[in-house]
Amino acid sequence: MSSTDHLYQGKSNQIETTIEIQLTNRDKKSVFFRGILIVPMVIFLSSFTQSVNVGVSFGGLLFVPALLALLVRGVYPSYVLSFNKAMLELNTRVFSYALLLTDQYPSIETNPNIKIEIPEIEGGAKLSRVLPLVKWIFAIPLYIVGIIYAVIALVFTLFAWIITSATGNYPESIANFVLGTIEFWNRVDGYAIILVTDDYPRFTL
Repeated sequence: MSSTDHLYQGKSNQIETTIEIQLTNRDKKSVFFRGILIVPMVIFLSSFTQSVNVGVSFGGLLFVPALLALLVRGVYPSYVLSFNKAMLELNTRVFSYALLLTDQYPSIETNPNIKIEIPEIEGGAKLSRVLPLVKWIFAIPLYIVGIIYAVIALVFTLFAWIITSATGNYPESIANFVLGTIEFWNRVDGYAIILVTDDYPRFTL
């Protein structure tokens, strides 16, 4: 099962997420012990936050460098963009595995089955220089809705863990909601954290 943020027609001005979801023939032992198996990747992912100053990184994503470059120069540095894209994809791979969407252990390199697409920003020329200062305020309603989605997704994942551990099949209805939640948070991160779009993300999954 493959899904992307397909409700946008043509080239989206939001981050698009594509995840190959494994619904059948699951590794029941891997699913059952997922909470233990994911620990090394959680530690690895958290190391990116610990290795930078507080306030510069959110989940390893670089916010302040992008903000300052846009504000002062009207430019989004290509190396910051590349890093943020890579980190967001790593986050997505870890969450996809932790939330049982796949049995493929998160790679620390790129994975063609789990990827994101960044809107074309022309080096920052398409982005506002002052809007990034207030996006975090505008995004507060998105955070509230996103937390609700995340809580529901965790509850659904608990049910999916029981079902998949017993049958080897992941319920498609749960997969769609969990996938939508990951897509939602990637769009919010694209708007408020890595600042690659000025278009306000929609509230629906």
